Amino acid sequence: MTSRSAAAARTRDRLIEAGLRLAERTGLAGLSVNLLVDEAGVSKGTFFHHFRDRASYLLALHGGFHDRLLAEMLTAIEGMTPGAERLFAAAETYLEGCLRDRGVRALLLEARAEAPIAEVVRARNAQGAELCAADFKAMGRPYPLDAARLWVGMVAEAALVELDEGGRRPATRAELKRFIG
Repeated sequence: MTSRSAAAARTRDRLIEAGLRLAERTGLAGLSVNLLVDEAGVSKGTFFHHFRDRASYLLALHGGFHDRLLAEMLTAIEGMTPGAERLFAAAETYLEGCLRDRGVRALLLEARAEAPIAEVVRARNAQGAELCAADFKAMGRPYPLDAARLWVGMVAEAALVELDEGGRRPATRAELKRFIG
């Protein structure tokens, strides 16, 4: 990577991080380009150099968060045998990532109302379910993909519960664990 492309990547990352901080305070509806460039300490021109428009930025914000979280989850379950323990390890990693980046609440809750993001959310959820299906198959579930789809929805809802409550909810996590036995 050249120094120029490294600087561009750092600026893009700074814009994404600024968006996560702002989303916590303003939600996605209040996240304007003007607020974003002020928060990131860059010019409006810099924003438009990296993103075509607000919609493409929101897609990048959503994608960046979930790509980072997926990498963390895959690392957390590396070498684990498919099954309930692996599912729960991935879920806890996801929940911790959501608590760490509190602005994600807006992405989880409001993203479906943003037309450009709604389809990406569905595709990511489907991808997550595909990854979890092997775990449910190993657990002997007769419809592993259906169970995995429900699991993905439950974990996302658990993240919202914890974000609304301001931290970990042991009871919520215990019920998630009970669902998978």
